[in-house]
Amino acid sequence: MKELVEIIARALVDSPEEVLVTEKEDGKSVVLELHVASTDMGKVIGKQGRIAKAIRSVVKAAASKDNARVDVEIV
Repeated sequence: MKELVEIIARALVDSPEEVLVTEKEDGKSVVLELHVASTDMGKVIGKQGRIAKAIRSVVKAAASKDNARVDVEIV
């Protein structure tokens, strides 16, 4: 899942070298923290959070195949 978030985020931002995804175990779920440059934050979030919501939907759909719970946080 970590690689999936990295690929999506790097396609969206102007500074793909500054994209960093960290993975944390939180009980039964996994939390992926997406770090981008401050100038690219709006591109990852989108108007009214639509792009962020779409990223979360894609990751949850991919995680459902493995019966896993994955949350994406944009930091």
